[in-house]
Amino acid sequence: MASVFLHNIWLVPFYSLIGSALSVIWFPSITRRTGPRPAGYINALMTLLTFMHAVLALPAVWNQPPYEVSFQWLEVAGLSLTIPVDVSALTVGAIALISGMNLLAQVFAFGYLEMDWGWARFFSLLAVFEAGMTALVLCDSLFFSYIILEILTLGTYLLVGFWFNQSLVVTGARDAFLTKRVGDLFLLMAVIALYPLAGTWDFSELAEWAKTAQVDPTVMTLIALGLIAGPMGKCAQFPLHLWLDEAMEGPIPSTILRNSVVVATGAWVLVKLEPVLALSPFALSFATLIGVVTAVGGSLIAIAQIDIKRTLSYLVSAYMGIVFIAVSTGFTKAALLLVFTHAVAIALLLMSIGGIIWNSITQDVTQLGGLWSRRPISGLAFIVGTLGLIACPPFGSFWAIQELADGLQDTQPWLVGVLLLLNVLTAFGLTRVFCLVFCGEAKQMSQRSPEVHWPMMLPMTVLLGFTLHIPLVLQTCSLLPSWAEISKDIALLLTWSSL
Repeated sequence: MASVFLHNIWLVPFYSLIGSALSVIWFPSITRRTGPRPAGYINALMTLLTFMHAVLALPAVWNQPPYEVSFQWLEVAGLSLTIPVDVSALTVGAIALISGMNLLAQVFAFGYLEMDWGWARFFSLLAVFEAGMTALVLCDSLFFSYIILEILTLGTYLLVGFWFNQSLVVTGARDAFLTKRVGDLFLLMAVIALYPLAGTWDFSELAEWAKTAQVDPTVMTLIALGLIAGPMGKCAQFPLHLWLDEAMEGPIPSTILRNSVVVATGAWVLVKLEPVLALSPFALSFATLIGVVTAVGGSLIAIAQIDIKRTLSYLVSAYMGIVFIAVSTGFTKAALLLVFTHAVAIALLLMSIGGIIWNSITQDVTQLGGLWSRRPISGLAFIVGTLGLIACPPFGSFWAIQELADGLQDTQPWLVGVLLLLNVLTAFGLTRVFCLVFCGEAKQMSQRSPEVHWPMMLPMTVLLGFTLHIPLVLQTCSLLPSWAEISKDIALLLTWSSL
């Protein structure tokens, strides 16, 4: 049975597209009899179908070699374009993560948008996001990955601008779109320039080509910088980081999906391109520098914010900076592990504060306080999300950052200091937010702020439990290093920096 699901894994992007297309029926201008809610339920059902398909296919591909399925798309004037589908435990697991996070975000949206008539438009856009991301992880072609990234950029614009009758929302959507387009433009130029040199756009073939490639260093550096620019925009790296701040004008459910997995699409492409980028030492050093600047700068800016959503957005940029450091130094496994643990933890944090924003009607942490007695589950979710994000043992991010630090301590020990500094700043920044929001006396905006109702509580508690069990999941998947293999000094430093 599992093999049947595996052999048809290429169908999963179409589930979301079907749900998105069916949502058109419930646009307000077409029907008002049933209201817009069926559009949300249909899309959630299609997302559940995607998640179950990936979970059922995972046992068949686990510990098995990856394989590729190709579909002919275009053949003209000597140019043959095929759509290669990469089927492996990594890609199927990524689909499960994407669809799982989207399902939780959709259920959260049932409560968050209960009085909004834009359900059909909102859920159809979430479905397009899911379809794009699942197609991206399956696609083994740089050319088609670029096209999918462009679709995700458009989706960001439409979701951030969901409440388009507000001027700040329109400005935020426009700025987010234009900022990401800068990186996309450089990526397009690099994609076009790479083909005459490599003769292929398939990631697997590019990796083989890179082993023996003889390319002019200047040309390769320019191409590599262009290839890095695209992920820089997607991952909100300096100086293309401001779009994620502007994107906070969108609804919280879309923010949950965007800040957990959508920003990681750039990191995914960067990991795939690592063999090509290795041809230019200057480009790798540039990516490392960008990661360091964004990690330190983003965590410092987060501490200075009073808008709770913007605090988390800058932390997302900071952690994507660590992913850039991991990829540019050759530790792609640690990068992917950090993407996974970060996605779960940041989504939990956003759900915790999303419910507070929903019925306190403010995002200003200085106007909140005393919520621990009123919202203990939200407070507990914030604590667990914080522990899951920082390098606090035995939570998930500890193992990802530990693996990266172990690899860096002999080659570039100064980067270990960057990791420790990021951990200190993140722990301090999130502790500051917790104290301002949940501790002290209740203020005017938080005096009447009860715990949220079940559509928002259910996904938050599910994610809370999953965050606590991530170490067990990693151990089951044989992704945890043994205690004898890790550096005890690094582990102690990471633990102390989390306190």
